[in-house]
Amino acid sequence: MRETSRIEAWGGLECTVARVGNLFRDQIVETGHFDRSGDLAAIAALGIRTLRYPVIWETISPDNPATAEWGWHDERLGQLRDLGIAPIAGLIHHGSGPHYTSLLDPAFPDLLARHAERVAARYPWITMFTPVNEPLTTARFSGLYGHWYPHGRDVRIFLRMLVNQCRAVVLSMQAIRRIIPDARLVQTEDMGKVFSTPLLQYQADYENERRWLSFDLLCGRVDRTHSWYRIFLDAGIDEKALAFFTGAACAPDIIGINHYLTSERFLDHRLQHYPEYHHSGNDRHRYADVEAVRIDLPHGETGPQARLAEVWERYRLPIAITEAHHGCSREEQLRWLIEVWNAAGKLKADGADIRAVTVWSMLGAVDWNTLLVQSNGFYETGVFDARCDVLRPTALATATASLAATGTFDHPVLDRAGWWRRDERLYRPARRGGIARIAGSPRRLAITGATGTLGQAFSRICTVRGLDHDLLTRADMDIADAASVESALTRRRPWAVINTAGYVRVAEAADNAERCYRENAEGAEIVARVCARLGIPFVTFSSDLVFDGQLGRAYVESDPVSPICVYGSSKVEAERRVLQACPQALVVRTSAFFGPWDRYSFAHAVLRDLAAGLQVEASDALLVSPTYVPDLAHAALDLLIDGATGIWHLANQGAISWHELASRVALEARLDTATLIRAGDDGKRFTALSSERGLILPTLDSAIQRFVCESTIAWQTGKANAVAAG
Repeated sequence: MRETSRIEAWGGLECTVARVGNLFRDQIVETGHFDRSGDLAAIAALGIRTLRYPVIWETISPDNPATAEWGWHDERLGQLRDLGIAPIAGLIHHGSGPHYTSLLDPAFPDLLARHAERVAARYPWITMFTPVNEPLTTARFSGLYGHWYPHGRDVRIFLRMLVNQCRAVVLSMQAIRRIIPDARLVQTEDMGKVFSTPLLQYQADYENERRWLSFDLLCGRVDRTHSWYRIFLDAGIDEKALAFFTGAACAPDIIGINHYLTSERFLDHRLQHYPEYHHSGNDRHRYADVEAVRIDLPHGETGPQARLAEVWERYRLPIAITEAHHGCSREEQLRWLIEVWNAAGKLKADGADIRAVTVWSMLGAVDWNTLLVQSNGFYETGVFDARCDVLRPTALATATASLAATGTFDHPVLDRAGWWRRDERLYRPARRGGIARIAGSPRRLAITGATGTLGQAFSRICTVRGLDHDLLTRADMDIADAASVESALTRRRPWAVINTAGYVRVAEAADNAERCYRENAEGAEIVARVCARLGIPFVTFSSDLVFDGQLGRAYVESDPVSPICVYGSSKVEAERRVLQACPQALVVRTSAFFGPWDRYSFAHAVLRDLAAGLQVEASDALLVSPTYVPDLAHAALDLLIDGATGIWHLANQGAISWHELASRVALEARLDTATLIRAGDDGKRFTALSSERGLILPTLDSAIQRFVCESTIAWQTGKANAVAAG
């Protein structure tokens, strides 16, 4: 018998099949789950025993409602049964059905109910169903905002879609229960709240009543006394259609709440305070519609605990958080998951019937930053990183396993509040401080190489990510002095060490070989040895110059090293010594730094000199993987938090020569390239990096675009400051 005294950890796969125009997008395909048979065993190994899983109508009967293809689902649902995982079968997930129907089709509810009946008949051992995921949210995105098919932008269309979907839920559950009498409805919906300035309180009240409509319809509450009854009638929904719900109430057995940081909104008529892309309005006022967490609200509480409490007070039905996900850096993902988990635990302790927290997006998600309307391949990591040939567990996997087994989880990054609790999140300065709560004294990282490009970048990005750290100078800790390292690390006891120190003058290394080896190989080994003894995770950096460039393709981690210069040889020796001294170390090979903060880099020199009309000479003889330093630092920090070990290649995806890099930077900055000179045509070498462990950095095109944008902003800011200083 399953233990029910504490909250359960459920899992879920982002499984949207959304139609945008005539294009159907399937997240199960885009995250690779469709082709990977081992995913479910990896999920089961975390201790997950309940999983939201797709049995999506569009994938089973895509062309004809009279036919169905069950092969893939038979295999995967069979695996779930063998693994002891109970599926919550989802039949429509932000979809509008196959191409022969739509959310506005009067036949849609009956057609979906027919699909539900088939699913129940084929898999009668399934007892939990979500016939339609988030009907209100889907109706908003498809009928009010025009994002998804059929791209409506009218309240009448929105309400017709909502009623159609909720009717489909009722008919589907009736069909399912004729075959599986004890089948339970797990009805999901995004739950947020709208706050506003006093002028716009009427709009906030309207939206705050609207948010309950899907649950109110299913619970049979939309009668003549309901605040939206007249609005339904005015939108063309007749009394008979509404009476269907009061006569055939289908209250959820479990209310599934999906709550995101963007779910809560703030409406402000003072448009000048916000970026233009937040400007919106109604037929009475123009206003900004922004994330409420970015506002220092004078009243009203945001966050999952407040919203869950409202749901409990309104319905008094069992509740599960059916999506807990945040598409951000790893520590923020952990902070959000634990905040949601703790909120659920607090309410359960106070008497609310909270059943579970679903760790969502087990395999990540693609292009949800644009609500799927653009195909950019933008991947948000989930519990597993699906960009690897074999699923790679992230720190969220460790957290999920711990929550499933014990209900608790700890990590040093949890000592600091998430960005949504820190003052820097705000569009305008806070009237009060101290909202970034810290549990005691936060545990800290140690970063070596305080004066170097990489060390400075890591410090900057750690600050943005709320990762407390010490940026160490040679006076703080000389990495090539064993006594200095022992003393510093024993005294500071960081939770991890990131080593960015070392000898970096590649062209001068042959004349300074002893110093090069001392700083690159001996120093890295000493720090690795002390970290191993003290149980401190260790990250250090190597180079593409461990290879000679003769392979003819981009190098992956398992390719044999073949250095042809002293600097490359020192890095080979560093890798060997570090992994021998500390087998759990992470050694990151990277290449050809460029970034917005290093004014002495090649890419910055190109921008500066071409803008001044000066001649720039760049080689076309060597193909490299230019690496955008912010991307490198973010990815390395994520891997560190994930507990990754061994050698990993981190470089932006793409291989170009220095001349081509200069050309593309100039093109992006709209600079004349007449003074850009090509050099070194005789033969090519290829030291570009790829990865067999996972390509986790963005494309080079994306990096160049962001570099030019950030560099332009930095240059303009510097010029303005200089003018202001006189």
